[in-house]
Amino acid sequence: MIVPRSKHFSPHRSKLEALVNVVLMGGVVSALSYHCRLHGRLGVTRHAVALPAAKRLPRPLKIAFASDFHAGPPTHAGIFRDLFERIAAEQPDVLLMGGDYVSGPAANAEVLCPALAACRPPLGKFAVLGNHDLSTDDGDICRRFEAAGVRMLVNRALALPAPFGDVAICGMDDPWTGEPDGAATFAGADADTVRVLLMHAPDGLLYLDGGRYDLAFAGHTHGGQIALPGGTPLVLPDGPLSRPYHYGRFPVRGNGDLIVSRGVGCSRIPVRINADPELVICTVQ
Repeated sequence: MIVPRSKHFSPHRSKLEALVNVVLMGGVVSALSYHCRLHGRLGVTRHAVALPAAKRLPRPLKIAFASDFHAGPPTHAGIFRDLFERIAAEQPDVLLMGGDYVSGPAANAEVLCPALAACRPPLGKFAVLGNHDLSTDDGDICRRFEAAGVRMLVNRALALPAPFGDVAICGMDDPWTGEPDGAATFAGADADTVRVLLMHAPDGLLYLDGGRYDLAFAGHTHGGQIALPGGTPLVLPDGPLSRPYHYGRFPVRGNGDLIVSRGVGCSRIPVRINADPELVICTVQ
């Protein structure tokens, strides 16, 4: 069971979130934005990963990855309906989620829970926490998600069911607001296991503590959320690795590739420009 930490909650932050809610008219502005397509158009981005011969899987493993939902005033719930419709159409083996489920109170996560409960990939659903989650009652978010069948990973690894028992999902805590521990993250997955690293921000790579992975997923950056044509962010995201790794697929020396998603929802303002929301589908063999 996850013990709530709420490490970055403060009365000042609570007042600021209340002000944002007033400015956004309790979600009215985000509803207008969504229906005017200013949330962007949700798409599917596909990747194929070939493992070394010694780690080849018995059949292709289809992973769905979604991050940065930001349920709350900046994001209209319609985008979540679009997302889960896409997930259902893709029929992945496993769903991974990269954190920042809410903007504001933890109770905002409830809008995600019915669709999460109805989403039943055969190998399970796994999630890590993001900085926004740790700025509210993260324990409440975890309880809601666990009730919907999601396995919450805080510096721990869990093996997938057969026939993918040699694949482990290794979930690391948020690098800036959490307590990331690379050694603990990989402790449940030996070196011969295919290690899939799940983390909120690319900056989690700074906390690997010598651990090696075969494939990694992260979000946090939103691809800038507002970018120039071609995808160059107008404002670079926080974090020394979140800037160079703001969106795309990147080789990492001594490890597998890192896939960074633009995420799904909107942070602060309900607008995305040249940084459309996305569901990542990655086929591994």
